[in-house]
Amino acid sequence: MSGKNRQMAVKQVRGPFLRLAPHPQACQGDAALGEWVRQWRAENPGSLLGADLFSGAGGLSLGLRQAGIEVVLAVDHDVEAVETHGHHFPGLTVGWDLGDPGVVERVARIVRECGIDILAGGPPCQPFSKAGRSKIRDRVRRGLRDPRDQRRDLWRSFLEIVSLARPRAVVMENVPDMVLDREMFILRSAVLELEQLGYAVEERVVQTRRYGVPQFRHRLILVAVLPPHRFTWPAETPEQVTFGLATSDLPRVEGGWRPEGGAQGWQDYPGAKTTFQRRMRAGVPEAEQDRLYDHITRPVREDDVLAFELMDSDTRYSDLPQEFKRYRDDIFDDKYKRLDANKSSRTITAHIAKDGYWYIHPEQNRTITVREAARLQTFPDWYRFAGPPSAAFRQIGNAVPPLLGQAIGEGLTSALSSSADRPQSSEATAHSLAQWFNQLTDLRLPWLRATTRWQVLSAEFLLDRVTANSAHSLWPLLERWTDPGQTLAHREELQTIAGWIQRGDRAHEITAMAEWLVGAGRSEPNEDTLDEMVAAKIIPPAYADIARLIIACTDDVSGEEPVIINKGVLRVAANFTGEAVNARNRLTDGRIAVARMIGYGNDARSAHLALMEISNTCCQSSTPDCGACPLSADCAFARTSKISDPGAPAPRTARHGELPPGRSLSGFEAESSPELG
Repeated sequence: MSGKNRQMAVKQVRGPFLRLAPHPQACQGDAALGEWVRQWRAENPGSLLGADLFSGAGGLSLGLRQAGIEVVLAVDHDVEAVETHGHHFPGLTVGWDLGDPGVVERVARIVRECGIDILAGGPPCQPFSKAGRSKIRDRVRRGLRDPRDQRRDLWRSFLEIVSLARPRAVVMENVPDMVLDREMFILRSAVLELEQLGYAVEERVVQTRRYGVPQFRHRLILVAVLPPHRFTWPAETPEQVTFGLATSDLPRVEGGWRPEGGAQGWQDYPGAKTTFQRRMRAGVPEAEQDRLYDHITRPVREDDVLAFELMDSDTRYSDLPQEFKRYRDDIFDDKYKRLDANKSSRTITAHIAKDGYWYIHPEQNRTITVREAARLQTFPDWYRFAGPPSAAFRQIGNAVPPLLGQAIGEGLTSALSSSADRPQSSEATAHSLAQWFNQLTDLRLPWLRATTRWQVLSAEFLLDRVTANSAHSLWPLLERWTDPGQTLAHREELQTIAGWIQRGDRAHEITAMAEWLVGAGRSEPNEDTLDEMVAAKIIPPAYADIARLIIACTDDVSGEEPVIINKGVLRVAANFTGEAVNARNRLTDGRIAVARMIGYGNDARSAHLALMEISNTCCQSSTPDCGACPLSADCAFARTSKISDPGAPAPRTARHGELPPGRSLSGFEAESSPELG
């Protein structure tokens, strides 16, 4: 194929541009909403009302409505999304900026005065500087709120509205990656603040496919309810919906096809074939049963049609013949992706508004249509999207799938209609752990009480996976050398000590690390130095995080507390929660479970160290000793284990030498090491 053909332009097809009228029961202003709510309450006693902040096109709002919760207030800053939401929902839908403190106070007043029961939303969570995290953490821990006269980050605005309005329940959703960073800063601080406000909080990374959504899509969902209520996660759907089951009833179309009649034009609809398709058609007006709206997509270049023809669902962009490639395949090896009719779709994102090549139809040589994207997000066929097709794609990609919203809504309606015991808060669990740890006089991992990061790194290199007796005998010798210079001054003694446990090679590694630090002029590794050491492969990332956790760097304003996940800590979390977080989604479910146990208050650091000590002492996989564990009263494993019968011995401090070989902080089962004489 010639270069001329490869540069062939796509025929431009603009529109159609859809305009949507406001809902017949739309309210104009706060006072009108208040009057409408009073009338609604009178006509629907006992009903639940909701507000959706950062509402977008209304996916979460629709799901809540399908669960019996009427959303009467929605706020977003996307003009077309506001028009879409305002067309489908009664009440007040506004395009306000929730970064404005005045708007925050106004929204909180509306929620409070209208008696709105459920406040929901998906605030964007932007990365923070270490200084910013430190400032927010300090204010949250002291029970303070952000100053009202400053613009704030949008997730902080959401929590500020909660604190001012105190709704009965809160739902916060987001992309997992935005809150599951190394420190889990946003999630942990949000949980702490909500608990300080009196809410019982549950959070989970949800795979939407397990709730009937025909795509692989993970969302972080946080639900908080005021006592005496408690949220329980809804049961998952046993049957999973594939692309074919979701869309096989939709007629064939060519890329770039547009119906006559512009935005109000339609395609003939032949009829539903599957349960899911019938669900998507439910609610379509009788006069429109034979019509399908928005089944349109982008035009396709002639050379792309040929490329698509060569692809199946396993073909990567890098597999295509060179003449079909317009992008570097070493960077964009998955630039084109044909979906599989027999599997769930890949995640529909807002990026589809700019580039549909990730979403090539399984059988037709085109990218998916607006209606197909809406189906994959579980928007019913009667739901329309304001603006041009690009705006519709963007709104769909940004939305919460309504079926997921419905599942969460049904869990909320159940929770708010019954009473339940309040679960122990993260703060309370962390306090119990920290109190236990701070009273210990004999640690299985004695370097948990090191005074410098150099001591931590030295111990991790030399003493990980050694027996308890070896650790306790050798730690006092390593502890004497608080900086790399002192270790270098005693390198021969270090080599002798390492030889006692056949770890001379480890002594060489410690010496090389010390020489690197001295050469860099760093007596105590700070945050940047630790990152440099990891980049240079002088230390593994896990060692850097352990050093950060045990010793807060004095020249770093953040006091960063990374959430460290290893086999031992995950085992403790799994036993405590009664869920297999150590085997399923370790980097999501496991991290959340550990974060819930250590909280984000003043006890967090000591609580995390306590989990490490517990995993190496009383919560060993082969010899659990629930009677010695500070978590036994609230631990799911202890409640069901014969070990924790009413006659179990009182908690005690485990002493070294009593247990089988331990684990490293970063790691895994202990190796066999000779004891010192």
